[in-house]
Amino acid sequence: MFSKISLGLVIIGAINWLSIGLFGFDIVGALFGGQMAILSRIVYTLVGLAGLWCITFFFTYHTATNETR
Repeated sequence: MFSKISLGLVIIGAINWLSIGLFGFDIVGALFGGQMAILSRIVYTLVGLAGLWCITFFFTYHTATNETR
């Protein structure tokens, strides 16, 4: 469950960075009152922590028939 939430947050972060790269538009900042707003900083922090957690995916091995996630 925690891994799926983390992956979802990483995808949100990736979409936000894509938006910044292509259009110069920060979706999270726009939704929560700017980059320095407390809600934006919370989202950025959660996305960053989720990204760190997703590093563990490189060290776990699941076969297609034995996958439990």
